[in-house]
Amino acid sequence: MKLARFRPAGGEIAELGVLRGEALDAFVPFSGLGAALPGGEAPKDLRVCLAWSSAERKAVAEAARTAEAHPLSEGTLLAPLKPEKCLAIGLNYKAHAEEFGGTVAPCPTVFTKQVSCITGPFAPIHRPRVSEALDYEGEMVLVIGKRCRHVPEARALEVVGAYCVGNDVSVRDWQLQTPQFTMGKSFDTHGPIGPYLTTADEINDPQALNLQTWVNGELRQESSTALMIFSCAQLIAHLSTAFTLEPGDMIFTGTPAGIGHAMKPPAYLKVGDRVRVAVEGLGEIENVVVAEPETTALPFPAA
Repeated sequence: MKLARFRPAGGEIAELGVLRGEALDAFVPFSGLGAALPGGEAPKDLRVCLAWSSAERKAVAEAARTAEAHPLSEGTLLAPLKPEKCLAIGLNYKAHAEEFGGTVAPCPTVFTKQVSCITGPFAPIHRPRVSEALDYEGEMVLVIGKRCRHVPEARALEVVGAYCVGNDVSVRDWQLQTPQFTMGKSFDTHGPIGPYLTTADEINDPQALNLQTWVNGELRQESSTALMIFSCAQLIAHLSTAFTLEPGDMIFTGTPAGIGHAMKPPAYLKVGDRVRVAVEGLGEIENVVVAEPETTALPFPAA
């Protein structure tokens, strides 16, 4: 099932629902599915849908086949949800660790992306006014579906609710100012996700998905999640040792080799550049780089 958040053209309110059709070109709002929904009412947050049973998903999908729908061309897909925690893994592909000048670590390199960086799958990315070192990182993102702690690796995929595509946009000079990556990974708009949530039952093996990133049509990254150093299951087991994972929490699982920072000379993103990231079975996102608008400079009151 493809869970989505959609704003019809000219509308101000986003709707929640599912995509249908082979081309996934129609959006069916939950508001029109009535009794077919668990509990008989439309959920107000997609994280609720992550806990639906297979029978409940089947009933919703069946009702969506004939329900009134919006053509995707007549609106915009938005970020499916805003997580309470947005976690990310650094240097999780050997070739990327090497191009970044590092070595394979004995345990995952974990950092956070502040949730205010989350943006839509086709929304613009801001080139910060404080840096020229803007870079891309195409990634598979996993979404937790069940509240959990101390999850054994052998059962870790049971707590995954969905997967999606992400771009761990990075401001390299700010990232490398200190050993902590958070500042350089959390600028506003630097966490595009989507284009929808693919429920975990549709992905037989998250460690067997092709991943590609293009910049202005040039293929920059091409790899497979099979080459992750730490698998999704290992990441969940490791993270849940320290803290509780909640439904909707997101984990950016790392990027393969091919980043702009590692090119000679570095090929950082410029205003007007278009970045597209695709993950097999999860769809693709595409974001254009724009100058950080003056409207982000919120007025600060005089002393």
